[in-house]
Amino acid sequence: MCWLCDLKTPGPASPDAPPTGRWNSRRGFLLAAALTSPALAQVDVGKSSAFAKLVPAEDVERSAATQYQEMLKQAASKNALAPADHPQLLRLRRIADHLIPFAPPWNPRARTWRWEINLLGSKQINAFCMPGGKIAFYSGILDELKLNDDEVAQIMGHEIAHALREHARARMGKGAATSIGAGILSQVLGLGDLGRTVTNYGAELLTLKFSRDDETEADLVGLELAARAAYDPRAGVTLWRKMQAASKGAPPQWLSTHPAGTTRIAEIEKTLPQVLPLYESAERR
Repeated sequence: MCWLCDLKTPGPASPDAPPTGRWNSRRGFLLAAALTSPALAQVDVGKSSAFAKLVPAEDVERSAATQYQEMLKQAASKNALAPADHPQLLRLRRIADHLIPFAPPWNPRARTWRWEINLLGSKQINAFCMPGGKIAFYSGILDELKLNDDEVAQIMGHEIAHALREHARARMGKGAATSIGAGILSQVLGLGDLGRTVTNYGAELLTLKFSRDDETEADLVGLELAARAAYDPRAGVTLWRKMQAASKGAPPQWLSTHPAGTTRIAEIEKTLPQVLPLYESAERR
């Protein structure tokens, strides 16, 4: 990670923004209590992968938190970590504050996650949300694509959806089962060798690639999260058109694990009638 933008050297955090990047997302939790449950969700993405059950969620989230903090330390050492008062970081945290209250119905663990969001100074067109709610945006994805708030919410919702649907945990579980052998499947969430395998696979969390099905799930759940938070889901279409335009040369890093195309846009357009009423209702509130 290198210094590629004009972010200032991190300074002391303001009283409203802890130095670690954590903040209290209280807005809307009462609303969220009256929200959808998975049974009432407007988008149907089916059940979570059974492979996720092979890996304790606590282990995955602990590994993610460790990697995330190490990434922040490295970024800070290169003056690539945005300070707490950076306008773009404040913007990201405001959008996150609107989205997060609508996360728990998709995954009850999200109620106790220590959510964090940080901005890294780099021209990379990239963003992610690690297990446990550890979010990072690269300045390049905001600056190069000239994203409006609705489009940022689509990216953030998509990445949060990966964490809520535990795609990383499922990929790690599948890898653990393959590595250890079929015998592990007869041990109901046994630890031992499995725990050590989780630690080994944890090193891949920052670069983990998801399947096409995972990406479709994240698109659709992200659309619903954004719509409920009063962000226009039609921005999903404009976002991916911008991504397509940006990928005409060397594909942006975000596209290396998030394949775009006309099929993806068509899937989003097909889903819009399900989520637009949520957006319109949120707008009225």
